[in-house]
Amino acid sequence: MKKFGKKVHPEDLESLGITNAAKVYWNLSPAELIEEAIKNGEGMLADTGALMCDTGEFTGRSPEDRFIVKDETTADVVWWDKINIPFEPAKFDKLYDKVVKSLEGKKLYVRDAYACDHPDHRLSVRIVNTQAWHNFFCYNMFLRFSTEELSSHTPEFTIIGIPEFNASPEEDGTRSRNFSIINLTKKIILIGGSGYTGEMKKGIFSVLNFTLPHEKKVLSMHCSANVGKEGDTAIFFGLSGTGKTTLSADPDRYLIGDDEHGWTDDGVFNFEGGCYAKVVDLSRKKEPEIWDAIQFGALLENTRFYEGTRTVDYTNKSVTENTRTAYPIHFIPNALLPSRAGIPKNIFFLTADAFGVIPPISRLNQSQAMYHFISGYTAKVAGTEVGVTEPRKTFSACFGEAFLPLHPTRYAELLGEKMSKHQVNVWLVNTGWTGGPYGVGSRIKLAYTRAMLTAALTGALDNVNYAKHPVFGVEVPKSCPEVPEEVLNPRDTWSDQEAYDAKANELAQSFVKNFGKYAEFANEEILAGAPHAEVIV
Repeated sequence: MKKFGKKVHPEDLESLGITNAAKVYWNLSPAELIEEAIKNGEGMLADTGALMCDTGEFTGRSPEDRFIVKDETTADVVWWDKINIPFEPAKFDKLYDKVVKSLEGKKLYVRDAYACDHPDHRLSVRIVNTQAWHNFFCYNMFLRFSTEELSSHTPEFTIIGIPEFNASPEEDGTRSRNFSIINLTKKIILIGGSGYTGEMKKGIFSVLNFTLPHEKKVLSMHCSANVGKEGDTAIFFGLSGTGKTTLSADPDRYLIGDDEHGWTDDGVFNFEGGCYAKVVDLSRKKEPEIWDAIQFGALLENTRFYEGTRTVDYTNKSVTENTRTAYPIHFIPNALLPSRAGIPKNIFFLTADAFGVIPPISRLNQSQAMYHFISGYTAKVAGTEVGVTEPRKTFSACFGEAFLPLHPTRYAELLGEKMSKHQVNVWLVNTGWTGGPYGVGSRIKLAYTRAMLTAALTGALDNVNYAKHPVFGVEVPKSCPEVPEEVLNPRDTWSDQEAYDAKANELAQSFVKNFGKYAEFANEEILAGAPHAEVIV
């Protein structure tokens, strides 16, 4: 087996059972990987210098084909449900052997990297790919060892990603030919049949969502985070379309990270070394930091050029609406390096409420914060997703249900403990509709939302008067700098206030119904944060 690239740990690949690869390229630089990808016909360069590649049939994750091996490590700890599907250890071993055998005579790209930008919580990762551009993605997204560290590290977890390997469901125990299987005992993530790179990124995120809360009492979070020049850390939770990326990208604050973080006793740290951002309808005016980051050393997925050019047409959704870019975090000018900061002072739960019910900003007590954290509410409107023609309520536990190996109440309890210990402010921010539901009212102005966030961050909302929302019980400020008072109370913005009451009651009932599947494991403090499914006028 010929080896190319930088010297690595002498263990090499033998411990993985990989012994007969044709060539193994170790820890190639971005330039070398881009050159390999183009030579292999995997992609082409855009006029900005970014490498553009296609993920193939799968342009997103396949949640129904994600498994966790059920064994002595996981059997009594993992929350087994439609999110965490059990896989038999014996079947994993057989499938693993087949995958490894398929690598004989192939060219492999291997990367040694790590997750968690915190010295006490690093997770060393070795990634084995058959495609150069997948290895390039991993260079961008994971944290990068120094040359000295690279020569002495020992990998703790391994990802083997083989898009061209198709499983046989009848023989291998998978649901279909593609699969992503996490083995927390053997510390291996096995991916086959899919070229979507996000499976690797979210596989390690799922691992950290198991190990950090369960073994170290560190709260793992699907969120973005930034910090002010005075050292005040802020966290932003929100599902797609809520404005998480836009609102956390503040030129007056330093970016800690845009997607995955941990909260330990000394502060917040980024899990990643890069950003994986959506680029559908991207423009320099709306998101200048992302626009400028798409340069040589960045990766584009499933985008298309304007005809006859190498200029990307970000409005082109012919492949998917989930077009993306991956780049190292230092491509963002105000990125904080190392990517960690102090204890959060403010937490924002972002929701794009298409029903015009949730106040544009409100303060939550500890019970409400835990309840809304587990609920993870937003609404999708027409045009945001294929098949969505009218507003649709969406709930995702802890704003990242698809990646939670433990029961959501475990994460919520950790959040409550940290809130209590550090006296953190938690805000519910509606970036959606006011004056009525979607189709009647209007989207809350971005300028108002930014002003409300600034007021919360600077303490301008600490000493204003508040009114309790009659249905959700949250505290709604009666005044806020740079925001008209009539905007703050959503009921006042509706021409028919009885219609508002009815819609608020309807949404509250949806919250209660959704929470039913968690209620058995929720403590009294969490349950106390529920809205009242009745209108009090």
